[in-house]
Amino acid sequence: MIGYAAVLAVGYVLGTKAGRQRYEQLAGTYRAVTASPAAKAMIDAGRRKIAERVSPDPSLVQLTPIDSDTEVLEPEIRKTR
Repeated sequence: MIGYAAVLAVGYVLGTKAGRQRYEQLAGTYRAVTASPAAKAMIDAGRRKIAERVSPDPSLVQLTPIDSDTEVLEPEIRKTR
């Protein structure tokens, strides 16, 4: 759905008489929004969440020491979504 909207937006921009001006306006707005520190933090947090979901590496396991010779693995809790 997002791809479809992007194609429509590009078609609109390229198909209008003032296409270049509109493109510059949209690009300037995008740069202004993504340049703010708050937006950068949100973008980075979103990228980290996506990376954690698609990461092929297993998550770290918590070891709980019982005594000096024995450690117990915490049970693995799988999130299902």
